[in-house]
Amino acid sequence: MGFTDYFQLGLEHISDLKGYDHMVFIIAMCCIYKPSEWKKILILVTAFTIGHSLTLALAALDIIRINSEFIEFLIPLTICLTAIWNVLPKKEKPSSWFSWNYLIVLFFGLIHGLGFSNNFKMLIGREGNIVEPLFGFNVGVEIGQFMIVLVFMSIAYYFLERRKIKFKDWILFVSGMAFGISCILILESDWINEFIKQF
Repeated sequence: MGFTDYFQLGLEHISDLKGYDHMVFIIAMCCIYKPSEWKKILILVTAFTIGHSLTLALAALDIIRINSEFIEFLIPLTICLTAIWNVLPKKEKPSSWFSWNYLIVLFFGLIHGLGFSNNFKMLIGREGNIVEPLFGFNVGVEIGQFMIVLVFMSIAYYFLERRKIKFKDWILFVSGMAFGISCILILESDWINEFIKQF
């Protein structure tokens, strides 16, 4: 398998509806920006990519190992916290909000990278050189993320510009939806169920 094959696998992984938790996170992190703020959105998505690429590489090299069930609990938790962060009142200047958003998304990207790693390890099998597979897979994931953002921001444009929905109401609606989905995923996770059984 070459670069193109791993690129395709990365693209399919991020766009697979069975793994919609990553999609929900991307939507939640972008909903606080208007379509006209596309430069900030691109930087935000890139921060997410840097985070998940780092831990994906470390996990693929077996430098770090974390229980997969715990990671499957943490991923919806990142969605939940992002949704809450979106609706919290902020007194800082907008530029300060953006700095915090960037750091939060970078950190949460580290967690999502560990989620990607389980799938990636199964894909590469016993490949001797993981550089090409890792690069191809990451590029595929990155392109997939931009496609998700493009579709979502097109929908946002329609509701904000055409239907004249208030931006605050839009943020509240999308964040509320993401929060609800994340709570369901958290409660369904094997890790939380095992944790509850201890009491």
